[in-house]
Amino acid sequence: MNFLKDEIFKPYPELLVFLTVALGFLLGRIRRRAIALGAVTGCLLAGLALGWLFEVPVNGTVKSLFFIMFLFALGYRVGPQFFRGLKKDGLPQVGLAVVVCVSGLLVCWLFAAVLGYGPGLSAGLLGGALTQSAVIGVAGDAIAGLPGLTGDQVTEQQNLVAIGYAVTYPLGTILCAILLATVLPRVVGRDLAADSAELARELDQADDDPDVGEGYYEVVLRAFTVAHSTVVGRTIDTFERQQAQLGRRLYITRVRRAGRLLPHDQDIVLAQGDVVALSGNRGDLVAYDPEREIGPEADDVELLGYRTETVHVVAGRKEQLGRTIADLRREPFLAGVFVTELHRAGAQFPLRGSTTLDRGDTLLLTGPQRLVEPAARRIGTPVPTSFATDMIWVGLGIFLGGCIGIPALHAGGVPISLSTSGGALIMGLVFGRLRAKYPTFGNVPGGAQWFMDTLGLCLFVAVVGINAGPSFSRGLEQAGWGLLGLGAVATVVPLIIGFAVGHWLMRMKLPILLGVLAGAQTTTAAIGAINESAKNQVPTIGYTIPYAVGNVLLTIWGAVIVLLHH
Repeated sequence: MNFLKDEIFKPYPELLVFLTVALGFLLGRIRRRAIALGAVTGCLLAGLALGWLFEVPVNGTVKSLFFIMFLFALGYRVGPQFFRGLKKDGLPQVGLAVVVCVSGLLVCWLFAAVLGYGPGLSAGLLGGALTQSAVIGVAGDAIAGLPGLTGDQVTEQQNLVAIGYAVTYPLGTILCAILLATVLPRVVGRDLAADSAELARELDQADDDPDVGEGYYEVVLRAFTVAHSTVVGRTIDTFERQQAQLGRRLYITRVRRAGRLLPHDQDIVLAQGDVVALSGNRGDLVAYDPEREIGPEADDVELLGYRTETVHVVAGRKEQLGRTIADLRREPFLAGVFVTELHRAGAQFPLRGSTTLDRGDTLLLTGPQRLVEPAARRIGTPVPTSFATDMIWVGLGIFLGGCIGIPALHAGGVPISLSTSGGALIMGLVFGRLRAKYPTFGNVPGGAQWFMDTLGLCLFVAVVGINAGPSFSRGLEQAGWGLLGLGAVATVVPLIIGFAVGHWLMRMKLPILLGVLAGAQTTTAAIGAINESAKNQVPTIGYTIPYAVGNVLLTIWGAVIVLLHH
């Protein structure tokens, strides 16, 4: 053990950081059904253990670097939904999220004030009970700016933030998931699965288009020789409209006549002996039975060999925003083009005919290249698949955010500022919104966002844990195991208040309400457990806007509770 400490970790503390991350991600895989410990908590626990074992400090600039990167990425990811929630139809969900977040802050402040907790334990209780990891960094920055504290006192309080969080977070996550997925529906005598199925049916009333809804639809392409009178003499447009009326998505994408490929035209009249390329969902093709209705299947490599394309398009055309997917599907420009996925706020969103299109939503369109690209331009801006991150955009955003966070106001001798981390979060929200509105620049692909967001936070908490590890035993004695019980109450009370307001005052539908509450406390494990109990993804509809609002407010609360207890 001394060899590792003296010969490896002391001269090369960066190796200890990466060992901590590896062990943290391994611990994070511990799972019980839909509830997992999570990589962030795993990295913090691993850091506390290895820090206590080896007592090797890591430079604080390292954690600041990763934390400010994480907050910018967080703001960038939730920015479109945060501003979307400020519109009229999103305000009820925003209002309920604010109720939950403010209730959580007040409960934690009350407990900490009654028990005489300092700013460190108060912030740790808040971050763990409300399951918001960003509180660790924001509270640490706020503590560093408090007047009258010596360097050792600042370090002690910052370490207590991590210790309080580590004690309360795992139980907070579990309680939030169990309460929302199981207990609260039973309290009001409702069957979550039945309510979700009923809501899904209501939402599906607009789904007269079978490529929208739950499940996977495989698009296939086959060739048939026209031999039967049922299609001879019809135009391609007439054929496709008749199939649509029967609930089938079938399209004639190319025609060969007398050995020659004809330019595509919806007004082509099908003739005996034509060879047509028929595209559609596999189930529709089987139900139609084209060999009986059109003629024998043909093997025409050239006819079937045209280029297909899958395009990501960011919704931005004003005339399409607010429309449902079902409405879009009726547009002529989407004939022969399949909408296969919808992503909102960085996560896959339930794709239903009643789903409305918001600015910044990303649709996945699949079909012939000559049809997909024009369709994408009618919806918004096609985004080419690129793995290159626009580092000018990222670097400038973090720099500007840090600059606006530096100036401080003074209230009662206490400096109050956004801090560089808070400024990075705000600028991330703004830059994320700009990217959604003008997606031709500022590309930050999913892998890069994951690196800055998830890995950035994990590296930050790993360093926090390593530096807090040597004082973990002393800090735990100071906090006492009663902190665990207080954290449990602080997790449950805001959810009960939010549920009461949403269920009895706002009359929200149960699946949506539960999604809103999970989003307000930013508990990813909870929405997973809710969806599992609901047996569909409908509760996710209520999750995205409150998740964006909760991330912003709970992160800010990290500084607020420090100032309240100074």
